[in-house]
Amino acid sequence: MWPRPDCGEDSYKGSGKLTGKATVIIGAASGIGRAVAIAYARERANVPIAYLEEDQDKVDVLVNNAAFQMSHESLQEIPDEEWDYTFATYITAMFHLCKAAVPHMARGSAIIGSSSVNSDLPSPTLAPYAATKAAIANFCASLAQLLGPRGIRVNSVASGPIWTPLIPATMPKEKVENFGKDVPLGRPGQPAELAPVYVLLASDDGSYISGARVAVTAGRPIL
Repeated sequence: MWPRPDCGEDSYKGSGKLTGKATVIIGAASGIGRAVAIAYARERANVPIAYLEEDQDKVDVLVNNAAFQMSHESLQEIPDEEWDYTFATYITAMFHLCKAAVPHMARGSAIIGSSSVNSDLPSPTLAPYAATKAAIANFCASLAQLLGPRGIRVNSVASGPIWTPLIPATMPKEKVENFGKDVPLGRPGQPAELAPVYVLLASDDGSYISGARVAVTAGRPIL
């Protein structure tokens, strides 16, 4: 089984759940971020924000979805610079983005982090990536408690094997050929299959969801 033919970007039909919400999506050029940006636009969110003016701009939704991973068969193969870059991309950047955005957020705003099934079931060949995904889930849980009194919700999405440009670009050919076949549903997911969860967490439909790590893993459990 391979990805469903009906789960591409055009399969998502919006209904205005994010009308007027000012959103910042990090990593929206391709893959999951692109699918989320398209879904938010179809829900009538104001997606493109290029800067923040201290007294004028607002941020209703911040999606942290930066993407980087490399596959290594041993610890010695991982360059020090790659370890530092991976944490800078996923964790340090998220910290600074959240810190900059929160002063512009009002009650009802939402922050969403992109975690992974690797936060619970780390792949040994993706050690730096897996460690950052656990850190994202942990940081979001902390933020949910810190920002809850202000009415700002924070959640993370733990995805299973999702077919993005990173997969063929960073994995050996034999792993690419079998990617996603070991989950109960028997196939990798498409980025568009994650988008509805990001819409839920950003919209008023998710008004009582905070501090959660939502699993979209094709049946692979996260406990």
